[in-house]
Amino acid sequence: MPRSIQQFLVDDAAKLAAALALDATSARLEAQYLLQHVLQKPRSWLLAHPEQGLTETQQVDYQQFLQRRLQGEPIAYILGEREFFGLDFKVTPATLIPRPETELLVELALQRIPAQPHFHVLDLGTGSGAIALSIARARPDIEVTATDVALAALAVARDNAQRLGVANVVFVHSDWFDGLGGPCFDLIVANPPYVAIDDSHLQQGDLPFEPSAALISGMDGLDDIRRITGQAPPHLRSGGWLLLEHGYDQAAKVRELLRQAGFGEVFSVCDLSGIERVSGGCLA
Repeated sequence: MPRSIQQFLVDDAAKLAAALALDATSARLEAQYLLQHVLQKPRSWLLAHPEQGLTETQQVDYQQFLQRRLQGEPIAYILGEREFFGLDFKVTPATLIPRPETELLVELALQRIPAQPHFHVLDLGTGSGAIALSIARARPDIEVTATDVALAALAVARDNAQRLGVANVVFVHSDWFDGLGGPCFDLIVANPPYVAIDDSHLQQGDLPFEPSAALISGMDGLDDIRRITGQAPPHLRSGGWLLLEHGYDQAAKVRELLRQAGFGEVFSVCDLSGIERVSGGCLA
């Protein structure tokens, strides 16, 4: 007799919890996500039809997805999407998986965009486009330029722009500022690589599956942030802001790098976990 949705949720949530050290709630949610993906049904439908079985084809697909997750592959890569700032973004192994703490960077950027139009934002290392497109979707009256050195990541970002119907973003292939030429911006945001090369976190959670070039930045994790803070001033208008996401223990060093580069009003803001996650400054 084929297993019901309820049996899948109970049995496979237990497997996920044991294999990935997840709590019971997270494991059940992941099993639900996989079933939703296979059945192409919302969570409410699963909850309303716990006795429903799967077809043979659906069972095969589901088992393949389950095995990938049991081996540690991020569920966002299996499903091919991740929600960020209220929007659904396509993600692939060519991009980092958008994380909730990065929403703070978007919120702080939006706070610094005035009501009037003719404002230009630069998102460095856009990846899936989550930051750039979230800002552009919230403020369709401004211009956003999004860069990445990885062509595969830019392809994903462009696809997300089309899927989300965001037209006020221009994508540029660039290694940080190298491909930008002379345009000046009113605000620069970046979630650059900031993990030290020997950081043990690189072997934990989703990180082993994500692109290392988007994670690792030298011996102390600050190589790219040094480069961005040092090169940003010629690309910012007077009074423009530079906002950077960084590691849990890097805020003081990032603030010092911003001051050394000539930024004033330097600050750091904590994420919902109480960790100083974003630092920034204003160019006089």
